[in-house]
Amino acid sequence: MESLNPLSDFFSAIEKDFRISTTHIAIYAALLQYRVNLGFVNPIQAYRHEITELAKISSPYTYHKCIKELSDYGYIRYEPSFKKNEGSKIYFTV
Repeated sequence: MESLNPLSDFFSAIEKDFRISTTHIAIYAALLQYRVNLGFVNPIQAYRHEITELAKISSPYTYHKCIKELSDYGYIRYEPSFKKNEGSKIYFTV
């Protein structure tokens, strides 16, 4: 049950945040699952295609829009790598 705390904390944080949509939640949940698979490291380094596959999102535009908004809203810190052979860094703040 310890692994559910970050997701519960996120839901508590977004409870009154009207800007958060189901797509944001799907991406955040996928990021958490990816983090669990890596052994709870912070930050994670991930490629867009890995996260969109977990979140069941097919549009790169939607992914980039939502991940940037999650970063702008303070739920994560997103540092894009802009390199094909290096994943973007994503820090968990909530």
